[in-house]
Amino acid sequence: MEASKKNMSDLESGMVTIIKVFHKYSSHKCNLKKVELKDLINNEMSHFIMKIHENDTLDELFADLDQNGDLEIDFKEFISLVAMVTSACQELFVPKQP
Repeated sequence: MEASKKNMSDLESGMVTIIKVFHKYSSHKCNLKKVELKDLINNEMSHFIMKIHENDTLDELFADLDQNGDLEIDFKEFISLVAMVTSACQELFVPKQP
């Protein structure tokens, strides 16, 4: 897929970036533990989500994302976080009407 990345649309390139970032923090095992999710959010989403300092905050977020209750965040669970944050922040990028 890398060879054709130059022909990808902006959206497709963004999707590839999301996948790569997830795997970077999950160490390619396809699941994030709490500490890995915290590191990902604090390092990759700090302009859109306040850095997580409190364990209670992390515990609550993790429980909300962990839909199957396996104490790990898989890619589908992670992508729901990306979708929620993107939706909440999209107003920041709407062009102002004259």
